[in-house]
Amino acid sequence: MVLALMLLWQTVMMAQDRFPRPEFESGYEYPEHQLPLQRAVWLEYVDVAVLIAALSVAAWLALKKRSRNGLVWLAVFSLAYFGFYREGCICSVGSVQNVALALFNGNYTIPLTALLFFIIPLVFALLFGRVFCAGVCPLGAIQELTGFSPVKLPRAVESVMAAIPFIYLALTVLFAATGSQFIICRYDPFVGIFRLDAPFTMIVFGILLLLAGIFINRPYCRYLCPYGVLLNLFSRFSWRHLSITPAECTECRLCEDSCPYDVILPPEKAEYAGDTTGSRKRFLIYLVLIPLFTAAGSVIFFNLAPALSKVNPDVKLAMEIREEVETGTEATSLAAVAFKESGSTEEELFTREMDVIKKFRKASPWAGAFLGLALGIGLVSLTIRSSRTGYSPHRGKCYSCGKCFRYCPVQVKKDKI
Repeated sequence: MVLALMLLWQTVMMAQDRFPRPEFESGYEYPEHQLPLQRAVWLEYVDVAVLIAALSVAAWLALKKRSRNGLVWLAVFSLAYFGFYREGCICSVGSVQNVALALFNGNYTIPLTALLFFIIPLVFALLFGRVFCAGVCPLGAIQELTGFSPVKLPRAVESVMAAIPFIYLALTVLFAATGSQFIICRYDPFVGIFRLDAPFTMIVFGILLLLAGIFINRPYCRYLCPYGVLLNLFSRFSWRHLSITPAECTECRLCEDSCPYDVILPPEKAEYAGDTTGSRKRFLIYLVLIPLFTAAGSVIFFNLAPALSKVNPDVKLAMEIREEVETGTEATSLAAVAFKESGSTEEELFTREMDVIKKFRKASPWAGAFLGLALGIGLVSLTIRSSRTGYSPHRGKCYSCGKCFRYCPVQVKKDKI
C-alpha cells in the first residue's frame, strides 16, 4: 500500500509540470510547495490506534468502572483529538459514504483507514453496545458537553423525528453510490466549528444545534446521524451492554426519568397489562404489511429518481445548459463557464445526464425498499414482548453515557463503599 501511494504521489508531481509555468517579469518567486503536503501514512494508522484505544477505554468506563465522570473526560479528549486536532476527518460517520461508493463503483478504492473507521465502532457495538457514542465520537462529544437542562419531547414527536436518520442514511448511500455527492461531509454541522472554516449557514446550523442541545440532548445524534442507525442495529445484539444498576434491580423507580433520551425500559409487567390478544393481532397485521411497505417505498423512490438525480453535478449542469438553450439566457455559474471553456459538447453532457438518471432509476428503488422495510420492522417490534424483570436501557438506542448511574441507590451505595 505504501508503494502504491508513493507511485501515485510521483504521478501527481509529474502531472503538475505538464504545462509550462507562466513567466513573470516582476521578479516573482514561486513558493517552495506548489501542492498541499500529504499527511504521512503512518499518522493515519495512529488515528486508528487512538480510535481503538478510546473505544476500549469507553467500554471499560461504561461496563466495568461505571464512571460517568470518566466518560465525560473521555469525550473531552475525543473532541480535542478527533474534533479540533483531526478537524473531524477522518470520521466514522462520514465513512459510510466511502463504503457505499466503493461497493457500487469499481473505479474507486476505499482507503484502508476509512474502512477501519467504519468497521471498528460497529464491532465494539456488537461487543459492548454504543460505546462509540458514549465518549469517542467528536460529533456526539461536542453535544454531550452542552446538555445542561434536558427536557423530554412528547412520544409522538420523538417517534416521528427518530425516522429522519433512516431517510438520511438511505439518501447518503444513494448519492454516494451514484457518485453524486457526499452529503454527510457537505452538511456536517460541526466540522466547520472544528476547522474554524465553513459556509456561514453551516456554522449557524451547528451553533443552533448546540443551543438546542442545552435542552434537547444530542439533537444531531438522535434525529440526524445516519451512522447511528447502524450502531443501533449492531448494539441490539451486543454481547455485553451497560446496565443501570451493578446488582439486581430493586425497582425503586428512581431512574425512570433520569435518561434525557427516554430509553430506559420498565419491567415487562409494568409495561404490558391485561389481555395479549390485541398485541398478537397487531403483530400479525404488521408482519403482513412489511412486504407492502417495502414495495410501496420502492415504487415511490423509483418515481422520485429524476428529482433525486438533480443533486448530481452533471445533471444540474445539463439542466442549466438546457435552460440556456431554451430561453436564450446565458448561464453564468462557474460550472457552466468551465463547461463552455472545456471544449465538451452539449450532446456529451446530455448523455452523461441520462446515464446518471439511469443509475438513479436502478438505485432509488432499493433506498425506498430499505425505508419501507425499516418502517415495517419498526412497527412489528412494538408488538414483541421481552422478559425484563427490572429497569434496563434499550440496547439499540442507549448511548452508554452513564447519566443514569447516579440515580440508582445500589450504585450510589457501591460508590460510597
